[in-house]
Amino acid sequence: MNLPAALFTPSWPAELELAYARHGERTTPVRRRHLGPLRVQKHLYAEGPEVCQHIIVHPPGGIAGGDRLDISAHAGERTWVQLTSPGAAKWYRAAGVARQDLRLRVEAGATLEWLPQETIVYAGAQAELHTQIELHGDARLLYWDIVALGRPAADERFASGHFQAALDVRRDGKLLWHERQRVSGGDGLLDSPIGLDGQPVFATLLVSGEVDSELLERCRELKIEGVRGDLSQLAGLLVARCLASEALKARAWLIELWRLLRPALLGREAVPPRIWNT
Repeated sequence: MNLPAALFTPSWPAELELAYARHGERTTPVRRRHLGPLRVQKHLYAEGPEVCQHIIVHPPGGIAGGDRLDISAHAGERTWVQLTSPGAAKWYRAAGVARQDLRLRVEAGATLEWLPQETIVYAGAQAELHTQIELHGDARLLYWDIVALGRPAADERFASGHFQAALDVRRDGKLLWHERQRVSGGDGLLDSPIGLDGQPVFATLLVSGEVDSELLERCRELKIEGVRGDLSQLAGLLVARCLASEALKARAWLIELWRLLRPALLGREAVPPRIWNT
């Protein structure tokens, strides 16, 4: 009997559970549980004791078919947590689905910044990402993601496989943002002007709060070569989206937005993590 190859796809599950609490003026990790190849490096305080930074590391360097990553972070009351990564997450060509589940919970008075580097989805990959974010009371959030389909530098178009993503943001149970994406390899949306318009990279930034018209216009005036982006102010949530020719250009655009929006909405000057320069 011949069975589908996907049934024999090896899996490498990985879990990471993080939690933080406020002790005096310091945000302190109080839970750091891992299973399989997911880790965080030593917590850092580049901005002082109030902001705890963790760098999430996936030592294999890539996600293959059958792999499942399960990440959760809980920012306790009045904490400030910043989570980033040391490099791109690579989703490889595979016969089976690979999945990431991300759950972020931010309590009243707390701030969470989710600032990973780019996600590269190789042609032939079957990548599925599911993100749930829960905000409570006056919790604050700054979240971004950058997705590169295929590898243009290697003349690889996203001609096969699929990328699927789900993102829900709630405050006290009320839905603020609900998004579903699915892009199939070779789909007409890759080149359509109502889709990706031939650009291999797209990115999203969400930040809680509302900005005045002057700052919104300054953000819209940001120009990075190879990037086409814009912002929308919703009730209690600012949304920025862009298309780009390269992941590095999309990231540069997001960082410049972060430099403008972090002081205005989170009350602290933007200090880029040193890992971004390595």
